[in-house]
Amino acid sequence: MSADPLIVNIKGNSLDDGPGIRSVVFFKGCPLNCSWCHNPECISAKQEIFYDREKCIGCGCCIETCPEAAISRDNPLYVDRESCSACLDCTGTCPAAALTAAGSRWEVEAAVKTILKDKPFFKNSGGGATLSGGEPALHPSYTGSLLRALKKEKIHTLVETCGYFDFISFNKEILPHADTIYFDLKLIDPEAHKRFCGVSNELILNNLIRLHGLSHSGSFTLLPRIPLVPSITATKENLSAAACFLKRQGFTKASLLPYNPLWGEKLPCLGKTDPYPPSHHLRKWMSREEIVKCRELFTSQGLCLE
Repeated sequence: MSADPLIVNIKGNSLDDGPGIRSVVFFKGCPLNCSWCHNPECISAKQEIFYDREKCIGCGCCIETCPEAAISRDNPLYVDRESCSACLDCTGTCPAAALTAAGSRWEVEAAVKTILKDKPFFKNSGGGATLSGGEPALHPSYTGSLLRALKKEKIHTLVETCGYFDFISFNKEILPHADTIYFDLKLIDPEAHKRFCGVSNELILNNLIRLHGLSHSGSFTLLPRIPLVPSITATKENLSAAACFLKRQGFTKASLLPYNPLWGEKLPCLGKTDPYPPSHHLRKWMSREEIVKCRELFTSQGLCLE
C-alpha cells in the first residue's frame, strides 16, 4: 500500500477507544469486509463522496457543478457511484456541507499537530492517541512514522487492528512505538469468518499468537477484543470457541464490545442500500440481558473481561 494513506477523520474527545480521553485517527482502507462494519466509510481505500441527506438544502449547486452528471434528485441515493469519478468538485460548491470527501491526505506533521491540541486532556485523564480505521497496519511505514512522532511528544499510543497484516512489517515499523494493541478476534470458525468478513482467519489467528509471545517482554500491552454481533459473533458456539482458543494460548483476559447498529444509517450516504429492514435484529441494540449472558458465557471458560 501507499506510504501516504487516506485518513477519514481525526476525532478528539473520544472515550471509547482506549483508556482516558483520546484522539482517534481513522485510517481508510481495510483488508476485511465485515458485513456489520460500523465504519463502512473506512472499508474502501479509495476516496469516496459522502452524502448527508439531512444537511442538504436542495440548492442544486452540486448538480450544476458535476462534470459527469452523476448527481440527480431523481436518484434515490442522489449520487450515481458508477458515473462518479470522485473529483470532489461537488464538495467544494456545496454550501451546506452535505457532500463531503470520505478520506483526505494528512502529512504526519499535520496529524501530530492536530492531536497535540488535546494533549492537556491526555495528561489529566491518562489518555492518548489511538490509530483505528479501517486498518492502520495496511500502511506500516506511515503508521510507524506517526507513532514514532507521537512517542517523541510523550503521548500514549494505541493501535486497533483487525489482525490481517504482514507480521514482519508490523513488528518492524509499528510495534516498537505502540504502547497498546487492541486486536479484534471476530469469528473462530474459518468458514464463518470468510463468509461474514470476506477473508480467512488463518493469518489473523497466527498473528495474534505471535504477538502474544512478544507481549511477554512487557514492552506493550495486548488485548484481544470480540465484537458482539447478534446471531453472528454473539453466539454460544463462537464465544465458547473464542474463549477456549484464547485460554489455550495463555491469555487471561479479553474484551467484549457491545453491538452498535447505527452503521446502517451510513450506507445510503455512501451510495449503498441498507440490506436490513428497521425491524431486523441487526438494526437493534442488544439488551442488557443479552450482553450479560454473553459475558457470563465467556467468563465461564475461566477468562477475565476488561
